[in-house]
Order: sequence, then structure tokens, then C-alpha cells
Amino acid sequence: MTASTPLHRRARAALAIAIALATAAGLGACSGSASGSAGSGSAAVAQCVSSGTPLAELPLVADPKTHVGESTACLEDTGVEPVTSASAGGTGSGTDAPPALPATVTDNQGTSVTVTDTSRILALDIYGTLAATVFGLGLGDSVVGRDTSTSFAGAADLPLVTQNGHELNAEAILALNPSVLITDSSIGPWDVVLQVREAGIPVVVTTPERNLDNVGQIVDLVASALGVPERGRVLTERVNQETADEIAQIAAVAPADPAERPRILFLYARGNAGVYYIFGEESGADALIRALGGVDVAGEIGWQGMRPMTAEALVKAQPDILLMMTKGLESVGGVDGLLERIPAVAETPAGQNRRIVDMSDYEVLSFGPRTAGVLDALARAIYAPESSGFAR
Repeated sequence: MTASTPLHRRARAALAIAIALATAAGLGACSGSASGSAGSGSAAVAQCVSSGTPLAELPLVADPKTHVGESTACLEDTGVEPVTSASAGGTGSGTDAPPALPATVTDNQGTSVTVTDTSRILALDIYGTLAATVFGLGLGDSVVGRDTSTSFAGAADLPLVTQNGHELNAEAILALNPSVLITDSSIGPWDVVLQVREAGIPVVVTTPERNLDNVGQIVDLVASALGVPERGRVLTERVNQETADEIAQIAAVAPADPAERPRILFLYARGNAGVYYIFGEESGADALIRALGGVDVAGEIGWQGMRPMTAEALVKAQPDILLMMTKGLESVGGVDGLLERIPAVAETPAGQNRRIVDMSDYEVLSFGPRTAGVLDALARAIYAPESSGFAR
């Protein structure tokens, strides 16, 4: 994996601040689509439902490049399935054995950390990936609190230790008396993390990077720190296999001719904060777009990392589809507001066809144990929008 550059680190910090500002301004989690005009009121009663029908058997659009209309990718909240001996394909005593402690690891910052107790775990980051990983390792019952992004079934009722969006609250964290904190630099303030460490609580810091290639790296570090490395191996194998199977299903419905594949661009927006970014190469969005059978047009025009949007770049990219976070689309007033606030969008096929696909901020770039589900939800919204999974 390519190391994070100063540009990427600054961009991630700016995005984290923007998300926190947006949440503090009242952009709560959305269970329904933000694609329509703001104020419609219909999104509040929408619920995500599953579809047992394989992607290839759904009513597919005739041409994903020219289809007209917005859609929302919907990931059914079934929680995170933990690994077990059965999922390992045998008796697998390693997956059922209790954590082997003490466990010592060298974390992403080069710090040697020894964990002696996993009875009270906190796993906090901007996308909820780390908590999902802990639940996937079968240690969900030991998780004692959550961040704003950790809202999947089984974790949603845990005490919240973030405020004003993604701002860590030291008092709330210490009040839970955690035995270990797993986090990364995507969430802060960092002084709070240092305060937790100074209180004698082991703190394991993972990479903040999220992409298809480093899921195993994150799982391995978390599993090793919690004394369950064998469970980590099984979880990584499961996630990789599920992801490969999903990518194969998407490839079967995506146009075989590269010239016919949808040109996709990931646009990050926080309208109330005046923040607009294009996510390019090495942002995670590039790997996501390719897995969806699309052409990463930001990479095509040489856009590196996450950088502030320019009208010139947007028009030059000429995307057929814009991928957005749901709350970001809400923040600009839906598709109508997006076209009004950013006139350059209307100069692209995506804008002209209102071809905006949004997905929950806490899911779309999270990667981890729910990667296959995220890909499936996005693929349905792109290739079979009438079956994207919302019921009202």
C-alpha cells in the first residue's frame, strides 16, 4: 500500500473537520434517499430492505452511461457476522479459543503496545470500520461504547463517546473504564487519545487509510492486539472471498467494452461549510469505482488523493455518474440544490441526466467486514436502480 503523503493527511484532516461541522449543524443520519429535492419528507420513513435476488436477475438498466435519474444505495443493517469455527470450515479451535493475553503489537505509528485485558473494548474511527472489525472477530460483547459512525445492529445502543459529530469526548471515554482503545488518526482531537494513553489505557493506532487492498492489514493488527490472530486470519479470508465473489457478480452485468462502462467520479460535499472535494487516485474511491465496473475519471485526469473541487476538473472529467455521501447530498439540498450550487455539474452527463448515486456517509468508504455488502448496494443503485432496496 502506498504510504500516506502530507497532502493526503491534510485532506483527511480537512474532511474530518467538515464532517464534524456538518453533523453539528444538524445533518443527522439518514435512513432514506437524499437524492430528491430537499424537504420532500419522504426519506424519513424509508427503510432499507434486503433482496435475495442475485444482481444479474434484477431488472437492469439498458445503458448505465445514459440512464436518467438519481438513486440511493441501500445496505441492509443485519449487523456484523462474527467468525466462528463453522465459518472456518471445521472444528477450528483457534477461532473459538479465548484471547491469548498479554498480546504485544507494533501499531501503525511504530509504537509497541501491550494489551492485557479485552473485557472492555473501545474501537473508534470516522467510518465505524474498527468497531465492525471487532464485532467480526467475535468480540462484540466486549465493546462498551461507540462513535457516531458505529450504528449497525448490535452496536447502535452502546453509549456514545463522540460529540458534535466525530469529536472524541475524553470524559465519556474514561467514564466507561475501557481496557483497550483501538483508533486511528481519522478521529480526534488527538489530545484526547493521548489523554487516554496517559491514563494507563493501552491505545492501538491503525492506519486511517481505507481501501480494498488493506482490509487484511487492519484486521490483522486489530486481531493481534486483541489476542485473537487466528480469528483475524479467518475474518480476512472471509471478507476477501465475499468481496471477490461480489466483484465477479458485478463484472457479469457491467459492460464488457471499457468504452461502454460508466464514467464515475466521487464528489464529497458539505454545502453548509462550503467544502467540495474530488476523490482521486489513492483515496479509496478509485478502487471502489473500479470494483463497480466503472471508469475512475478522476484518476483519468490525473487527480491524486483528495483535493478541493474545481469547475474545470469537473467539466474535464465528464462523469456519467457522480457518487456522493448521503449527508453531503442533503447538505446542498439534494440533486436540485447540487445543480444550482455547482453549475459545472450541469455541464456533465451526470448532471444532465440527474445521475447521482448516494450512499450513507458511514458505509460508502468504510471497507472492512461489510465491503461486499457495500459493493452490492452500490451496484444495485447503478445497474438496477429500481431494485436498490428501499421500501416506504
